[in-house]
Amino acid sequence: MKYIENDLKGKTILITGGAGFIGSNLAFYFQNNHPFAKVVVLDSFRSGKMLSNGNLKSFGHFKNLLGFRGEIISGDINDKDLLLDLEINYKFDYIFHEAAISDTTALEQDLMIKTNVNAYKDLLEIALRHDANLIYASSAATYGNAKSPQRVGRESPQNVYGFSKLSMDNISREYIKTSDISIVGLRYFNVYGSGEYFKDKTASMVLQFGHQLLAGKKPRLFVDSDKILRDFIYIEDIIQANIKAMNPNESGIYNVGTGKARSFQDIVNILQRELGTTLECEYIENPFVGSYQFHTQADISTTKEALGYKPEFEMEDAIKDYVKEIKRLYEEEVK
Repeated sequence: MKYIENDLKGKTILITGGAGFIGSNLAFYFQNNHPFAKVVVLDSFRSGKMLSNGNLKSFGHFKNLLGFRGEIISGDINDKDLLLDLEINYKFDYIFHEAAISDTTALEQDLMIKTNVNAYKDLLEIALRHDANLIYASSAATYGNAKSPQRVGRESPQNVYGFSKLSMDNISREYIKTSDISIVGLRYFNVYGSGEYFKDKTASMVLQFGHQLLAGKKPRLFVDSDKILRDFIYIEDIIQANIKAMNPNESGIYNVGTGKARSFQDIVNILQRELGTTLECEYIENPFVGSYQFHTQADISTTKEALGYKPEFEMEDAIKDYVKEIKRLYEEEVK
């Protein structure tokens, strides 16, 4: 679906993290809906490098960009020479910043701050020099264990990832005071949908449960999963928010969720219905009690006002839309 009328003809758009989950979806949105725009994708494609927790350092994967016809640059946003090249040899009109160390369990605090905070400030400077509106990925991780509904201004990050995203937001607020460009931070809640498979172990439970069911395995849930609620948001609504943030009514930091909390049990029940399975759930004790979010729900009132954003997908409709891709991935990548 096309979310703005402007055809963006002659405009140049940079997407950092463009081979990742959300970045690749943005790249294809522009290719499909604004074919006269020039889209440049920058990504630190995976190389096998691992974090100390055993997870991949980069989730960027070429398969997320199969069919993309724009320009692709492989590089690290911590590379000052690369950033200088972008500043000198391009003229961007819009910058979508999705690149980050996005693993919430990563222990490398130095790498997290360098990549998520310091490099972001460098990119902000490029946006100012290019007079390019900037849209960047913040996160609901900034809220930590804050009570629902989560509202901007009530942050309490519990890990370095959430801290790094809050630091990005704080930098943005200072730049917003004096800059002529628009700067919008989008705090994503629990995103799921096409393009997430190569996040491996950090892919959504929608995808993971789907593949468990297709393999004939009992879905494993924590005890009382019907009472563990999250604001799950479909990738299509994330793209909508990003596109509408290109020319906001007001710069700022905004939640991107559905405004509704749903349970992990709901996910399994909907998937079973869509996949035609009737496997009995296996319930296990939650080992994270005391450090686990039992309820997230985005306050999206300011998002609606500033961006004209309105979530379009209920979980039932979103999973129904996603199931074909879940099956394809299972056949081509999992089996």
